Amino acid sequence: QTNTLLAPPNNKKFFENLTGAGKAIAVLTSGGDAQGMNAAVRAVVRMGIYVGAKVYFVHEGYQGMVDGGDNIKEATWESVSSMLQMGGTVIGSARCKDFRTHEGRLKAAHNLVQKGITNLCVVGGDGSLTGANLFREEWSGLLAELVQQGLIDEEAAQKYSALHIVGMVGSIDNDFCGTDMTIGTDSALHRIIEVVDAIMTTAQSHQRTFVLEVMGRHCGYLALVSALACGADWVLIPEMPPEDGWEEKMCQKLSAKRAGMKRLNIIIVAEGAIDRNNKAITSEHVKNVMLFCVCCQASRMGVEAVLALLETTANTAAYVVSLCGNQSVRLPLMECVQMTQEVQKAMDEKRFEEAVRLRGRCVSYVLFVTCGVANYFLSDFNVAVLNVGAPAAGMNAAVRSAVRVGISEGHKMFAVSDGFEGFSKGQIREIKWADVGGWTGQGGSLLGTKRTLPAKHIDKIAEQMRKYNINALLVIGGFEALLGIMELLAARGTYDELCVPMVMVPATVSNNVPGSDLSIGADTALNAITDTCDRIKQSASGTKHRVFIIETMGGYCGYLASVGGLAAGADAAYIFEEPFDIRDLQSNVEHLTEKMKTSIQRGLVLRNENSNENYTTDFIYQLYSEEGKGVFDCRKNVLGHMQQGGAPSPFDRNFGTKIAAKAMQWITKKLNESYRKGMKSTVMQDSACLLGMRWRAMVFQPVVQLKDKTDFVHRIPNEQWWLKLRPLMKILAKYKTSYDVSDSGQLEHVVLNRPKESEAMAAI
Repeated sequence: QTNTLLAPPNNKKFFENLTGAGKAIAVLTSGGDAQGMNAAVRAVVRMGIYVGAKVYFVHEGYQGMVDGGDNIKEATWESVSSMLQMGGTVIGSARCKDFRTHEGRLKAAHNLVQKGITNLCVVGGDGSLTGANLFREEWSGLLAELVQQGLIDEEAAQKYSALHIVGMVGSIDNDFCGTDMTIGTDSALHRIIEVVDAIMTTAQSHQRTFVLEVMGRHCGYLALVSALACGADWVLIPEMPPEDGWEEKMCQKLSAKRAGMKRLNIIIVAEGAIDRNNKAITSEHVKNVMLFCVCCQASRMGVEAVLALLETTANTAAYVVSLCGNQSVRLPLMECVQMTQEVQKAMDEKRFEEAVRLRGRCVSYVLFVTCGVANYFLSDFNVAVLNVGAPAAGMNAAVRSAVRVGISEGHKMFAVSDGFEGFSKGQIREIKWADVGGWTGQGGSLLGTKRTLPAKHIDKIAEQMRKYNINALLVIGGFEALLGIMELLAARGTYDELCVPMVMVPATVSNNVPGSDLSIGADTALNAITDTCDRIKQSASGTKHRVFIIETMGGYCGYLASVGGLAAGADAAYIFEEPFDIRDLQSNVEHLTEKMKTSIQRGLVLRNENSNENYTTDFIYQLYSEEGKGVFDCRKNVLGHMQQGGAPSPFDRNFGTKIAAKAMQWITKKLNESYRKGMKSTVMQDSACLLGMRWRAMVFQPVVQLKDKTDFVHRIPNEQWWLKLRPLMKILAKYKTSYDVSDSGQLEHVVLNRPKESEAMAAI
C-alpha cells in the first residue's frame, strides 16, 4: 500500500500583501556560534528592509541588548553584503548573566523601546530561545516598571505594548526538538566527515583504529549521523548507552573485522556519551579499552522568520521556525523547549528508550546497527541492485545500505555492473557483507553505471533474471532509471521473468526525477557550486567591480542554478523553466550596474546549461561585458563535471543510506506478500514503484502514475517545488517581485509519537 501524499494548501497568499511599514525588527545571535548564522542574519535584514521595516543588529547577543548604546545599530542593505560565506556570527554572541536577572531584562526592554523595537528574531539554542520567551511574557510588566521609574511615558508603553518573538535554532548539536536539522549542523557534519576521510588512508596503511570524539554534550546526532556517513564500526551516544559489557563486545567485533582482513576501524564517541549507569564514556577510555583489547551536517529560515513576525498579533505565542523534510514550519517555541528538556530528564532517569523516542531519531540508530552488524537469516529470495544513468555522489552509500539491509533480512544480494547494459551481458555477481565495506564515503559509482535503456536488450535481461533466479530489482539512478523501469514494466506481458517487485531510488545531481523532491547526489553538487562561487567571489576581493557568469549542470532542470544561486547570494539565475528574453537580460545588467555604483564590489549570475539555446553562457558573458564597461568587468566559469565528482556530502551519504534501506524493506514486504499468496507481481499496481521524498514524507509511488506528471521531452517533472524559492533570490538581491507565501511555515504543534519497536524502521 502506498503512502498518502501530503499536499500543500490550495489557497494563495502573496508576500507583497504583507507590510513591515512602521515596524522595527531586531536580530541577535546568542549562545555558541554556528555556521549559517550569518546567512540567517542576512536574510532577516534584507527581507525586513524589503518589506519596509527598520532592522537593527543587536551585537554580542543578549549582553548587547542589556548594555544598549552602540550595541544596537540599524542595519542597511549593504551592511550584510559578503556575509553568506563567513563562519561564526558577524554580529557576535556572548553568554549573558545580566539577562538572566530581572534588572537585566528591564534594561534590555528600555533599550528596545528607545529604538521602537517590538519584534525580536533570536538565533540560538534552547536556552537562548527560552530566555526570549520569558522576556516576551514579562514585557508588559517591564514596561509598567519603566513608566513608574519615569524612563518612558504612558504613550510609549501603549505604543509598544506587545513584544513579538520568532526563533531560529542555531546549534551544531542538532539538539532541539521540532526540527529535522538546526542551523550549523550540516557544516559540523562536513567537518567531521572531512576529518574521517583525511585519516582513512593513514589508518589503512598502518592497520590502525581511530577513536574520534565529536561534540554533543546531551545529543548524539553528530556522532550517530557521521558514523552512518563514514561507515564507522562503533558509535557511542548519550541517548542510547551501550549494554553492560560493551567493551568486550566492541573488541570482539573489531577483532572479527580484522580477521576478515579489514585494515581500518573507526569508533565515534559523542562528548556526552554515557553508560547505563550514567557514567561518562570518554574517548580516552575507549582508546584505553582498544589498547588493552586489540592494541590498535539558513537563508530560507531567515526569510521565514520575517514572514512569521509580520503575521504575529499581540496574542500570538512565540514560535520557532524549523525544517521538516524540505518544508519550513512554525512550531510553538516552548513546546519544542519542553520536549528538548524532557529528553535530558529521561536520560537522567535512565529511561533511555524514551529519550530516543523523544529525540525522534531512533531510526538512525536502528539503521546504524542494521548496517553495522551482520545478521544472517535465511530466505529464498534473490535481489539484484544496479546503478543507471550518470554517476551521483551517494550512490555507493545507497548500494551499501541496500546490500547490508537485504542480507540482514535474509536475501541473497546480487550486484549488476554497468546498468542495464551489463545486466544483458551477464555482469552479475553475488555481493557479500564485507564487499561493500568502506563504500559510504566513495564518490561516483563503484558498481559502474551507464545510460543504456533496457528495451533493446529485454530478451537478454529476462534470460539473465531467469538464470540467476532474480526475484526483485532495486534500481538506483536518474531519469534513465525511471525510463528503464517503465520499459521493463511494459514488457511484463511478454516476459514472466519481469513480473517481480521493482523499486527505483532517485540518484542524480540534476534533481530532475518526477515523484521526488530530492535526489541522491544533488546536495553534493550544490555544495560544489556554492563552494566554487564563494571561492570565485573571494578571488575578486580588493579588486575593481566584477561580475561572474557561472554555468551549472542540470540538463533542462534549473534546480542547481536556482538553489545554488540562493545559497551563494546570486543576483540572477537563468533557467529553462522560467523563460527569459533580451529585455530580461538588459534589465539584470542595469540592476547590477546600479548596485555596483554603491559599495557592492562583486556580482554573481548563474546560468543552467540548457536554459536557452540562443542565450548561451558566452552570449550572456559578452553582453554583460559590453554593457558593464566603465562600471564592472566580467569573468565566466563553466563548472562542468566537478559538480558530479568528489566525496559525497554527509546529507547524501545518509539520505542514500536511509532511502535504500526503506526500499529494501518494501521489497521484502512485496516478496512476502506476493509469494505467500502465490500471486505474480503484475496483479499489483504498486509492484513497480519509485521511492521519493514528497512534501515532508518518504512516499512509494507506482511508476505508471508518474507518466502524466512528466515532461519526457525535457526530462523534468511537470511541477517542481523549488520554483517557489526563486523569488527569494530576487528579493534578497533587491529586486521587486511577487512571492507566494501560501505554504510558508504553517503553525503546527509538537506531537510525541511513541512508535512500536516493529515500526521503528518503517518510520525512516
